[in-house]
Amino acid sequence: MAKLLTDILNINHPIIQAPMFLVSNVPMVEEAMKSGIAGCIPALNYRTLDELRLAIRVLKSSKVEGGAFGFNLIVNKSNIKYKGQLEVLCEEGCDFIITSLGSPEETIKQAHKVGIKVFCDVVDLKFAKKVELLGADAIIAVNNEAGGHRGNISPQELITNLVKNCNIPVISAGGVGCKQDVENMLSYGAAGVSVGSPFIASIEANVTQEYKQACVDYGAEDIVMTERISGTPCTVINTPYVKKIGTKATWIENLLNKNRKLKKWVKMIRFSIGMNATKNAATKATYKTVWVAGPSIEHTKEILPTSEIVKRLIS
Repeated sequence: MAKLLTDILNINHPIIQAPMFLVSNVPMVEEAMKSGIAGCIPALNYRTLDELRLAIRVLKSSKVEGGAFGFNLIVNKSNIKYKGQLEVLCEEGCDFIITSLGSPEETIKQAHKVGIKVFCDVVDLKFAKKVELLGADAIIAVNNEAGGHRGNISPQELITNLVKNCNIPVISAGGVGCKQDVENMLSYGAAGVSVGSPFIASIEANVTQEYKQACVDYGAEDIVMTERISGTPCTVINTPYVKKIGTKATWIENLLNKNRKLKKWVKMIRFSIGMNATKNAATKATYKTVWVAGPSIEHTKEILPTSEIVKRLIS
């Protein structure tokens, strides 16, 4: 039987506080570690490598027994900071790295040299087998209930298929907002769970009060898929602004996406515009509210400290 996440990371509970663009930060992860789970931050939440280095040092100094911390790396060519970020993580050290959107080969090679574990985001068996062959320590199975860029397969189907066909642990990502959800994922064979959206409404999250309150006021039925942010379908809260602009790519975006020469540049521009819109909505009061979240906000009834959210997941 594959190891549980508690054994892999030496944590008290098999939960990772998922890395969320603009949301995750050092105080959140510190509280996650004190609560006996692992916390993870996107490396892209730091503008410079010096800021990333400082965050690692602070987390190392505040790490407690039973907790762990890691960082998420976007490993495709769109992230021009990737190589520098990987170098800093390997120099300073952390417990694990989660890779997304590209081949994790170089990350696995460099991280393993310094004893850092690597977990890889996948949405199906084909990619799971690829990262297993590359030496990944575990698979992050992104299902169709995840927030942000999600998969297309239900948690039960995805987990059972990966567990049956892979020889490394499977960590489920998506659809977890309470203890029963955690138990369901473990019953399908998952080694642990990665939980993001419920932590948006944490006191420690560095986003606007409006964003946090939206996660309280809206529920699972208010989550929609949009193509208007990064060019890749992404789940957001269906605010009046999202309803106004629609969720489908425009005809001109569709036309440009069909042009092989222009497709790459269109995606990069769309990604940049979308990320700026998301950043503005998350960090300042604006009527252009594009708030990324998943259906697990259904269980979010009030804005709470990270430690209280963890309690909801374990007891």
